[in-house]
Amino acid sequence: MKRPIGIAANPASGKDIRRLVARASVFDNQEKCSIVARCLVGIAAVGHAPIVYFDDTHRITRSAIEDANISATPIESLGTGTARDTTRVAVDMKDFDCRVVITLGGDGTNRAFVKGWLNAPLLPISTGTNNVFPVIHEATVVGVAAALIASEMVCFDDVADQQKVIHVRIDDEDDDIALIDAVVSMDRFIGARALLDCGQLRTAFLTHANPAAVGMTAIGGLLEPLNTTVDAGLVIELSSNPASARRWVRAPIAPGLFQDVGICSLQRVALGHSLEIIGPCVLALDGERERVLKPCQRAILAIERDGPWVIDVERALHAAAKNGALVPAWELNEARNAG
Repeated sequence: MKRPIGIAANPASGKDIRRLVARASVFDNQEKCSIVARCLVGIAAVGHAPIVYFDDTHRITRSAIEDANISATPIESLGTGTARDTTRVAVDMKDFDCRVVITLGGDGTNRAFVKGWLNAPLLPISTGTNNVFPVIHEATVVGVAAALIASEMVCFDDVADQQKVIHVRIDDEDDDIALIDAVVSMDRFIGARALLDCGQLRTAFLTHANPAAVGMTAIGGLLEPLNTTVDAGLVIELSSNPASARRWVRAPIAPGLFQDVGICSLQRVALGHSLEIIGPCVLALDGERERVLKPCQRAILAIERDGPWVIDVERALHAAAKNGALVPAWELNEARNAG
């Protein structure tokens, strides 16, 4: 019996303040519905698998499923309009034993999902702002990859890699995580969540550093690139003071927005490495201010490779080509008869 494919589309992704102060792309809900519809076409091309979906308040996935006239199991939204909705649906999809989950969102969406299911099997489609964790793939092919995995026509272990995570433990508060970066800002309150002023930043802890991306990962990537497969992280100390900064880098901190960033030090650290942070400050996780530390309140940040398993779409399709998974049955019969 095929295990379910989960679909979780975030209606809030791709719409934050960076559309006003920078030049980030807008992903409206109609486009997200079209992306889900193409995923469904790809799934159907392999053979219908059970589908479990996040029934968000904007009816993104429900509309696509109704238009496709297929049956699927909804998971009702909490209706808070916050990341809590995505975290809760992740818990429910884990209970449904989904073999793979297609997410539509950015780094923040996937972080919220992984908070509910740490080692979730993901196929993340980029519809957010700072899209370092999700990748850009044609949704039709993503649907094919998901169905290949769900039907066991392609071996999951051959095409999925477990990701690094920064675990955040705060005194007397709930734990948190970051998939890409955890950054200490000297702000005293959250305000606009996006990080748009590097002058306030003091420490950046990165799981990987990509010079071809935007956000905090680009700062590290332009100095010392670090990919997802390396069992290490980067710790960067920053300053806007020319007297204390030892070097500078001009980095894209948001789509269409560059800043000169002062670097005091940069260190590559092994898995298991931890940092102690003492408030008052704000912790930004995956590009957004999330947690306020009160004076003398402590947070411990530690990097581990125990996060979600991300399926490589190209590897999945190459495996399907190699084993003939998408060759129609009638062609196989003709080949056997000809032999």
